[in-house]
Amino acid sequence: MPTRRALLAGLPALALPATGRAQPTPWPGDRPIEVVVPVPPGGALDALARLLMPHVCAQLGGGARFVVLNRPGAGTQIGNEAVFNAAPDGYTLGCITCPALPALPIERQVRYRAADFAWLANVVDDPNSIFVLRESPLRSLADMAAGARARPGQISYGSTGVGGDDHIAMLAFEDWAGTPPMVHVPYAGSAPAIQALLGGHIDLLVGNISEHLPLQKEGRIRALGLAAPARFAPLPAVPTFREQGFDLVAGASRGFVGTPGLPAALRTRLEGAFAAALAEPAFLQEAERAGMPLRPMVGAAYAAMVAEMEAGLRSLWGRRPWRE
Repeated sequence: MPTRRALLAGLPALALPATGRAQPTPWPGDRPIEVVVPVPPGGALDALARLLMPHVCAQLGGGARFVVLNRPGAGTQIGNEAVFNAAPDGYTLGCITCPALPALPIERQVRYRAADFAWLANVVDDPNSIFVLRESPLRSLADMAAGARARPGQISYGSTGVGGDDHIAMLAFEDWAGTPPMVHVPYAGSAPAIQALLGGHIDLLVGNISEHLPLQKEGRIRALGLAAPARFAPLPAVPTFREQGFDLVAGASRGFVGTPGLPAALRTRLEGAFAAALAEPAFLQEAERAGMPLRPMVGAAYAAMVAEMEAGLRSLWGRRPWRE
């Protein structure tokens, strides 16, 4: 799986409206913006929508308001299709996660094309990590790879579902390291997956580094490595995959899309609101408190990143398909 661009430690300069220009007409408040979240309430994607959208609405002005609609199912397919097939009027947005969104059409028939979404703004790039219990004999990625070779078909790992970023990250690791496949145990969300690890039902859990921070800081679970170009500031002792000799960068990118065919004026308006919201000190403080690894990208840059990701997924599918 090709290395993606480096996870940025800081925020790039985002284009904001120049002072002195005529201010845009306030956003009509006759109905709320529906933000479709394709997972159940309570997860990282749901939290992102509820954290950022108040700032976006404030930038849109007028009566702009929003409501979150959780549409879980089929590995985010149901929610993604709801956004894709909505009216292109700016009142339906999707808070989505990649690689799940571009990966689904590779493995199955779906009612959307990833390239046709209006890619508004990426917010988070949450690197993948591999967790074990404190008492696990596995101390490094090399230990894990050696165990997979010595005991083929005996080491189990959990994920939040077939074709999700964590499942794909493990397939990419196995592909890069040349290990036999380990036993994949998918769960319906991060909560049951971490409970399975804590209960000793699985040997490993693949997830995102910002998840389960209290458990990591308390020492109940350990991260064997971080699939990012640099270490994660809240957990500086966790080495990257590259530091351990495995050249792999992978994670969950979380952001916002609009419906295909969104008029240029609306698209520009929404992109500007997201860019301004992502630069707000109040949002940055809230994101830091929540442990969100930020990687803001707006408009064309976001679309290009997803297109590059999709090409890598198609290449990986040819070697390690994730249908089970």
